[in-house]
Amino acid sequence: MSRVELDGVTYAFGDVRAVDGVDLAVPQGSLTAVLGPSGCGKTTLLRLVAGFLAPQAGSIRFDERTVAGPGSSIPPQQRRVGYVPQEGALFPHLDVAANIGFGLPKGERRSDRVSEMLDLVELPRAYAERAPHELSGGQQQRVALARALAPSPTVVLLDEPFSSLDASLRVSTGRAVARALHATGTTAVLVTHDQDEALSLADQVAVMRGGRLVQADRPRDLYRTPADAEVAQFVGGAAILPATVAGGVATCALGQAPVQGTADDGDAQVVIRPEQVTITPGRTGARVGDVSFYGHDAAVRLELLPDGPTLIARVPGLAAPEPGTEVGVGVSGPVFVLPA
Repeated sequence: MSRVELDGVTYAFGDVRAVDGVDLAVPQGSLTAVLGPSGCGKTTLLRLVAGFLAPQAGSIRFDERTVAGPGSSIPPQQRRVGYVPQEGALFPHLDVAANIGFGLPKGERRSDRVSEMLDLVELPRAYAERAPHELSGGQQQRVALARALAPSPTVVLLDEPFSSLDASLRVSTGRAVARALHATGTTAVLVTHDQDEALSLADQVAVMRGGRLVQADRPRDLYRTPADAEVAQFVGGAAILPATVAGGVATCALGQAPVQGTADDGDAQVVIRPEQVTITPGRTGARVGDVSFYGHDAAVRLELLPDGPTLIARVPGLAAPEPGTEVGVGVSGPVFVLPA
């Protein structure tokens, strides 16, 4: 499997730069999630790596081999790339075994490889004789991954492969796919607009905005130390409050909190995650707005009094306050500081 490197990659549709000078390194054997809202350029980036588009500037390398660069581009079929589209795109007239073995040479070991791939994506071998329409959406996506992995590609590219699945099936299928990729040591790039999916499945998350790569980090580091306020709010949600920093302590509308890492004294902004907001019944400081109950927890919208900003608190589901009540609010744990 190969390390994938993008250096200054640019691609424009007319006057619109869909991908604008992107530098990204995907370590060998890792899963990188390219995360961003619709229209940010993430699918265009995937198509550039696949070879469906050629960059207008910059270069793409698989290990030391340049597959796209100034004046030259290796065609997709010569890059040994596995591609998993949104809907799986299985051949409806072929059974599962024929779909998985489509890119393999004919021979005795073809059936062995099909069985191996079914085991890898956690599907019974008996499914080899089923038609695609006899499978659930999640099973079809696993077969699509098995087909992409069967020829032992250099890199596997996944274009929002779970977006059409319901919530529970999306989680279980995503985990099965990630396990299969890690089991084979496959270098993979996953395009998604789902923050939870990116943070839970990937070894590295690359956030795109307006065609540019804003930040690429391990999921924990991205969540703890976002590059700017927009990344903080897009990845996991956050309240960005004005604050004053003095001696490693930040003072904001929710009170005082230690600063995560180091920060200069003076005016700043603090990033407060929903799980850091504490609620104290029977006190005042905020009015409870909407409460979204999820069972295991609840998202509580709070309006700071008398006319402060609105923020979200995550609390245990059975401890959620009633809408319209007043509660005390505070902040728990260290906070990340951004420039004012």
